[in-house]
This record gives sequence, structure tokens and C-alpha cells, in this order.
Amino acid sequence: MKISQSLLPILPIVSALNVGDYGHPIEDLDKDLPFSQPVTFAHLEWQRCLAADHSNPLDIAILGFPYDTSTSYRPGARFGPRGIRAGSSREKKGRSYNPVWGIDPFEEGLSIIDCGDVPITPFDAAHAFKQMEQGYRQVLYHPTSDTNSGWEHPRIISLGGDHSIVLPILRSLKSVYGPISVIHLDSHLDTWDPYEGYTGIASEQSAITHGTFFWHASREGCINKGASVHGGLRTKLFGVRDYEIDDNVGFHRIEAREIDEIGVAGIVKRTLDVVGDNPVYLSIDIDVLDPSIAPATGTPESGGWTTRELKRYISGLEGLNLVGADVVEVSPPYDSTAETTSVAAADLIIDILAAMVKKTAPTFSKSEESGKDEL
Repeated sequence: MKISQSLLPILPIVSALNVGDYGHPIEDLDKDLPFSQPVTFAHLEWQRCLAADHSNPLDIAILGFPYDTSTSYRPGARFGPRGIRAGSSREKKGRSYNPVWGIDPFEEGLSIIDCGDVPITPFDAAHAFKQMEQGYRQVLYHPTSDTNSGWEHPRIISLGGDHSIVLPILRSLKSVYGPISVIHLDSHLDTWDPYEGYTGIASEQSAITHGTFFWHASREGCINKGASVHGGLRTKLFGVRDYEIDDNVGFHRIEAREIDEIGVAGIVKRTLDVVGDNPVYLSIDIDVLDPSIAPATGTPESGGWTTRELKRYISGLEGLNLVGADVVEVSPPYDSTAETTSVAAADLIIDILAAMVKKTAPTFSKSEESGKDEL
């Protein structure tokens, strides 16, 4: 039977009506939400990497996490991926040569793709965390391209979203690399025990916030304890007990003020001494920057680093075994009219891309030891 050409446009609508209501399968991630799928990062090709039939190889993926249900103060970070992508509008292949790094990361033969956003429910945090972990894993287990990178798994740069998105990310990375050394740049510890002084905890899920996720990650064996480091700290505490908890979670601490005492080079050296040659995950909360530079964030703290200091710090990480990274807590509703926060976040990601591209050597994968992946 032939279908009238006039009926073809309504067929997708009819198919959509056959989809169930609340009980849709979590595997169905090939869809958009009102606050997802903005312009691509740095004009990169956009692909639906989360579609079930997507099998194109990729080496580095840009992946958005529009989620802010677990924030404790100012919301709006669900719009962070959109803002960061907009802030990257001046970056593109052919005009992103970085004289500090000596490369244009888009011109080095690697497949760098904007994979869009994981569609995350803003109504159910427990379900959202399942969606985030599945979305990250789907990209993490994509085949890489036939290049000289030697990478078995793609590198993913995640756009937040509040900082709690890192818990499902670390859970995913653990399945490949085991416990990860984390470089955490932030004004806050994010290792608070939710059951000691933290307010607003009403359930097991609500105990996972953007200030407690590292505590959970450590208890789940996701963090390489003693080989992870905070940088840029300057938050107020409940008390000295917070540092004891942080020690147990497994971090070394570098305060923001120490940049005035030992300089960027000294902070880089301390960082490298801690993480060594382990697989490293770099997590940047935009509030590590001073709010005079990056006001668009949920929990701003005065006395932060400058963009120049932070970019110089990242350049000092060249050669690290960087297996993933993020820039989170960008909340565009609080940005200046010049969009300085989004522009700064995008520029940091260009530097992270350069760091990843310059380190194109084989890395240890737990699957090499076990002979199989856990997914």
C-alpha cells in the first residue's frame, strides 16, 4: 500500500503517540529537552552520540549535562552547557591555534565531536543520576578513530550543570580505569559528609548534592585516595572537622591564597607531585575564579584566582594522563551582559582540549587487565 506524500509529515507524530507515559525506558536517550541542544561548541560537528544506532568513532567528545537539581544555593546551571557553547562562538577549526600549547587542537587529526546534551529530568534526581551515568558510559565505550592517539576509550569534556554531575562520571570512569586521581579546582571542598552539619537532607538521594558528591565517590572507590588534590580553596567551614573528613576522602589541599606565596609554578609542582602518572580527571568549578571575573555561578566566593592564573596552571599540566575533564557550575542567568563567565569557561575548555591532544599516548585501561569491559 502506498502512503500519500501528504501523510508523511505526521508519521513521526503518530509514532510518538505510541510511546508510553512515565514508564519510558531509561535507554531512550535520543531526544531533546527545552533546555538542551544549543549551538555546538566551537562550531564542531554535532552528532547524536547517544542514539542507539550511533557507532561513528570519536576521540574527544563534548557532552553537556543540563542539570542543577542538586544545587544548594543559586540555581541556573542547567543552562550552563548552552552558555558555554555560546561563549565558544569565536573558536573554530582553523582559528584556534594556541601559541602557548603550539597547536590548534582541532587540526591534529583527532575526531572531536560535540555530542550534544544528555537529556536529564529536572524532576527526579535519582532517575537523573541514572540518565547521566548511562549517557556518559555510552560515549565512553564508543570506538575511537584509527589515529595515533593509542586511546582505547574516548576522552570526554563535560559541560555542567551543577558539580554533582561528577559522581555519575566518576562511577563510569571507574569501570575503565579503576580509582581516578582527581584534580579539583574549586573554592569549596565538595567532600562534606551530608550527615554531619549539612542541612536539607531528607532522603538518601538528597544526601547527594554539589557539595557532598566527592564524599560519596570516595566511599564507592572512585577516587585514588592520597593521589588527588584540591586547588583554589577559600570557603568557610562548619569547623576543623571538615578537614578531617576531607583527609579521609583522600584529597591534598591547596588554598587560593597560596598562589601569592608560591606562585602558579609552585602550585603546579605540588599538584604533579600528588597525582604522578596516574589516570587523572580534571574538574573545574567556575567559582575557582574570582566572582569579579566569573560572577555567573551558584555559590560565589571572593578572593579567587584570575583567568590568567588558571590558564597558566592548566598549561603546567601538559603531559598528564588526562582521561576526562569538566567545567561546571556556570549559571548564565547571573552573568554580566558581556557574558564573561561563559567566555572564560569556553576558553578553559580550549586549553583542556590542547592538553588532551598533546598527550596522545596509550593509557592503562582496567579492561586490558581483565580482558573485558564492565558495561
